Amino acid sequence: MTLNEKEILELFKKTGALLNGHFLLTSGRHSGVYFQCAKVLQFPEYAEKLCSIIAEEFKDIKIDTVIAPAIGGIVVGQEVARLLNKRSIFAEREDKKLKLRRGFSLEAGEKVLVCEDVVTTGGSVFEVIDIVKNAGAEVVGVGFIVDRSNGAIQFGYPQVSTVKMNVVSYLPEDCPLCKEGTPAVKPGSRKV
Repeated sequence: MTLNEKEILELFKKTGALLNGHFLLTSGRHSGVYFQCAKVLQFPEYAEKLCSIIAEEFKDIKIDTVIAPAIGGIVVGQEVARLLNKRSIFAEREDKKLKLRRGFSLEAGEKVLVCEDVVTTGGSVFEVIDIVKNAGAEVVGVGFIVDRSNGAIQFGYPQVSTVKMNVVSYLPEDCPLCKEGTPAVKPGSRKV
């Protein structure tokens, strides 16, 4: 069963994964809305439903490996890889830069699907794309759960998201929530 965007947003609300407040995003921007994908992905049934939308989009494309940025993208990458029966690896931060560690590697010519949980500016995905290209491997597509840019961010490869929303975010100096004196919280995994 494929979920529509309304049903996906209901899953986020039901699991407490769609938050309202004042948030400091991984990108360094501020927003009044935050998608905590880990809260919805903690349920295997929901992870499978969401990630099957990505897997379905890429099922007819030759893929050797699925790669994701740590931490948020790991569950998405693993589940998409499981659904496609492909290898799953992840890149993690070391000295503020995403790198392959833990013995993970990519071979020249390897066909790679990049997965992520939430895209706002696309910074982590662009970093992973560079890792793939620098290894001589080939990016065949990008899949992610939430597109906060409502399609504005384009990676230059076939891409799919399960839900697109134009969620307003602000530079810290322009943030109206900061001007109101509301403290910003950082619920994500990366220290900004």
